[in-house]
Order: sequence, then structure tokens, then C-alpha cells
Amino acid sequence: MKKSTALVAALLVSGCQMTDEPHIVEINEQTPADYPAAQPYEVVNALTLDALSEQQADLEELPVFDDVWERIRYQLSIPVPQNRPIVTERNYYNKHQRYLDRISKRASPYLYYIVEEVEKRQMPIELALLPIVESAFDPFGYSHRSASGIWQFMPETGERFNLKQNWWYDGRRDIVESTRAALDYLSYLHKTLEGDWLNAIAAYNSGEGRVSRAIQKNRKKHLPTDFWSLDLPKETTAYVPKLLALADLLKRQDEFKVKWDPIVNAQVVDVVDVGSQIDLALAAEMAGMNITELYRLNPGFNRWATDPDGPHTLLLPLDSIEQFSQQLAKTDHKQRIRWQHYTVQKGDSLSVIASRFDTSTQSIQTLNELDSHIIRVGQALLVPLSEGNIDNEQLTAKMRKATAPTKKQTVHYRVKKGDTLWDISNAHDVTIQQLANWNKLSANAILKLNQKLVIHKTLQDNQPSRLAQSARSITYKVRKGDSLARIASKFKVSVEDIVKWNKIDSQKYLQPGQKLKLNIDVKRT
Repeated sequence: MKKSTALVAALLVSGCQMTDEPHIVEINEQTPADYPAAQPYEVVNALTLDALSEQQADLEELPVFDDVWERIRYQLSIPVPQNRPIVTERNYYNKHQRYLDRISKRASPYLYYIVEEVEKRQMPIELALLPIVESAFDPFGYSHRSASGIWQFMPETGERFNLKQNWWYDGRRDIVESTRAALDYLSYLHKTLEGDWLNAIAAYNSGEGRVSRAIQKNRKKHLPTDFWSLDLPKETTAYVPKLLALADLLKRQDEFKVKWDPIVNAQVVDVVDVGSQIDLALAAEMAGMNITELYRLNPGFNRWATDPDGPHTLLLPLDSIEQFSQQLAKTDHKQRIRWQHYTVQKGDSLSVIASRFDTSTQSIQTLNELDSHIIRVGQALLVPLSEGNIDNEQLTAKMRKATAPTKKQTVHYRVKKGDTLWDISNAHDVTIQQLANWNKLSANAILKLNQKLVIHKTLQDNQPSRLAQSARSITYKVRKGDSLARIASKFKVSVEDIVKWNKIDSQKYLQPGQKLKLNIDVKRT
């Protein structure tokens, strides 16, 4: 493109005039002698114009692909060094063809849309492969750090990039919204980290603060600041090579004899604006789909219906949209939610009724067109007839687990000798910046002994804490010389607990070979 611009400039300087009017050439039966001889500069200009038109045609005529993977392969542009980290990751993927097959199956409804969005922003096409590294394209993927969705957003980062998260809906799992937020975040990181895409990708994993500090550290030592030269956490030093290894494996698939199952390079889904809250089981019926298929395309919804306050959009297969739209047009707004009659009783409030029927006050207000929370005894209300959480037997346990609502846990921590913000943040699965913000400190603050800190942690209703996750039930065979006190000390439990778990008499001696059930924390033992 730069060459084309320079050539056009040269033409203008040389006096060649170009207008918007088409140049029409009339062919007459005249001999060459009838035309004046062409000057040398005119020949050069004519040849240059021909070259420019050919070059423009080349730019406009991009290949047409049937397969989205081939479309990505054609545009791969980030250099892939053949170093140990990349070769190690590439060898791993190369040995797991079944994993790549699962990736293609999961990505098939989403990948075309993601590629389109990456191309619109003129970002490296390699970013379309990032959900493989993050979640293996599983929209219900959930990490122990509370990251969720195909782009694995933490709750706080999701809020930062305007991903709505509430009882009804989690935008981190919404394919359209999370893709928008992920590309916004990566664009921000690219600008913040001086236009280095590998550093931006690394920061997507570990946070811009950590990568920025690593860059500053290298600068002070007059060392290079590219990704390969930075001192970053082990997880991050493997993260970027994973992405590049996938790109290399896609680019040289024939050489490595791997197969990427084709994904049609065409739009297969589209967003439909419903305009109001709708029961998702009803929406599935209208679209001629089963509920599992609908949730896989719309994994952002936590409940049996869309959020009363929106979004009121659904991602549907193209071949289902016409049928859905026709059915929707015939259905009144109130009929889009399955409801039952309820008469307000003494002591009732909207919140009490909502809790009783496992719905929300918003939903009752919307359905009954109430302007306030005030209700009176004897008043007739329409209450959504819900199934509460997503517990339809067609849905997998993983889907139900991912859609369980999150709750906050506040921990009060007292600083011990030698503690730093980094130590405490790492131990509680939060970032240094979060810890600093919650306690109105700078990120490099020096802590005082016995200083009190507040830590806000996010837990799922059905997601145990890290301590609970490390709990294990084991069977212990009593050895010669064992006593209850000795076993309790060895496994860091109490004698009372051992007695309770095994329903034994603490006054009786243990017998060699006797089996005891112990509930232990493997991290402590």
C-alpha cells in the first residue's frame, strides 16, 4: 500500500492528471502515422498506471475459503521462533489429535464470528486461536480463580470491560459480548505495552501491571524488553508459546500430519432482538431447538429466562430465525414468560414472593407492570413459573455448575512478619492491584506487622473454597504402636473428629489392621 501511495505521488508531480471520470478510448481505423509520436514520459506514465491498476486488483482479489481454519492459516503473521518452549507445546498438541478434533467441534458455532471481529479491527488473526489456550472453546469453562467463558474473564476484569454480571446473566460467558470485551482488552494492552503483541498477549494472562514491571526491570538493566527476555511467571512463559505453537501447527499442518476438522467459512448464527424477557425453554420451542442447543449458543444466561432488564438478544442458527420470528410475533409479551396467579398475603413483600418462587423482584415487577415495590394484601399478581436454576435434565452437570451464581466472601487478614502484597495476593487468588485498591494502598506499599487488610473473594454457590477443594477422605490402616493422639497429630486433625467420623470409643485401644476413615486437608499434611 505504501508503494502504491508513493507511485501516485510521483504521477502527480510528473504532471499526470487523474480525474474521477472514466477514460473512454475510441478505436478508429487509422494508421499509426495519424497519431503524434508518444513522448518518453508519457510511455512511463502509461506503464505506471497499468502497474497500479494491476496492484490494486491483486489487493482486492483475496482468496475465498470454504474452511475457517484455512482462512486463519492464510493470514497468520506473527513470527514463530523454533525455540524449546514452542517446540515443547507444539509436540504436545501434535500428539493429541483427539483434542484438536474436540476443539473444532466446540468452535464450530463461534469461530467464524470471532474471525470476522478480529479482521474488522485489523488485529493479528492469531488472536482468534486464543480461546483454545484459554478454555479449549468451552463456553462453560470455569477456573478455580473464578474465570469464566471462552475468553476466561475474571469477574473484576469483566466489570472493567462492561460485561454485565448478575443473578440472571453473566456476560463473561456470552459469546458476542465476551468477544467484544476480549478484543477491547487486547487492543488496550497492545497500546499500553508499546505496540508489542506478544507482550499484550502475555499481559492478557497475567495482567498489564506484572508485564509492565518486568519491562521496567529490564530497562533499568539495559536488557531487551521483548516477551522472550522478560522475567514472568511460569504460567505466562508457557501461555504465549502455546498460542504460537497452535499457529505453527495450523500453518504447517501437512508437515506435522495433523488434521483440523473443517469449519464452514460462512455465517451460521445471528443475533435476534427479542425485545423483552423470555422463557428460554419457550424460546427453544419457538426456534425448533432443544434447550441444550439454545444454551450452548447463549451460555451467558444463568436462569430459566433472560434478564428482565436485558440483554434481550438471542444467538440463533440462521435456519431457525424465520420460524422463531414468526412465532415471536404471535406471542404477547406477557405470554413470553410462563406464569401463575398469586394473591398477596399478610407479611408478603416482592422480595419474599420472589424468594418463595425462586425468581427476582425485577421479574415480578416487569410482568405486572409495577412502578414500585409497594404491594397490598389481597392484590392479584402474576408470578413467573420458573425452574429456578438451570436444572433441566438435558443440561450437563458442567453447564449447571458454570451457571451457578457467584457470591462474595470478605476475608479479614492480619499482616504477619515478612508479608508482602504479592505474598498475600497470591495466597488468596487475587491481584496485587485489587488488594491495594480494597485497602487504599499503593501497589508497592510496605506493610506493617499486624496491619489489618480486607480481601474480597468471589465464590460460586457450588464452587468450594480452595481449602475445601484440597479436602480428601482417606482410609487409614492402624499400625502397631498407633494411638488416636498419634494419628491425629500425623494428619493434623483432632482426636474428637476421628472418634466422630468412625463412631468409636475413645477409651478403647486401637487394634493393628483396624481401618479408620479420616477427612484430611492434603495441603496441610
